[in-house]
Amino acid sequence: MAGLAKNTPVPTEIKLHKKSRILDIAFSDGKKFQYTCEFLRVYSPSAEVSGHGYGQEVLQTGKKNVNILKIEPVGHYAIQLFFSDGHNTGLYSWDLLYKYGLDQDKMWQHYLQRLKDANAAREPETDRSANHQACRHH
Repeated sequence: MAGLAKNTPVPTEIKLHKKSRILDIAFSDGKKFQYTCEFLRVYSPSAEVSGHGYGQEVLQTGKKNVNILKIEPVGHYAIQLFFSDGHNTGLYSWDLLYKYGLDQDKMWQHYLQRLKDANAAREPETDRSANHQACRHH
């Protein structure tokens, strides 16, 4: 992972809201971003998710209810997020989180389009089959 860019703002506050599954980060330049746990999980910078180069991304499905269980600092440049689905190999640097904050809406729309194109869903398989069963009884 590349080091921080010289002018990258650094977090002044990182707050996890477990019930709403939202991570708030306030940066030193005054910008504040809210990230859903699902967004951070599907855009994990790990090789397992982002692949080993452009176009190698692995589409993450069924992550709608994922939560962050623990946040660990990594030096003075990143955090490691431990997700409820067991994923924990991505290191989220300050510059990556800042870029994600700026581009979040566009990235989220891109993710939703990729799901649609793959005929995949945000809901876990178990939720979808339960909903499908419920629909059959009506």
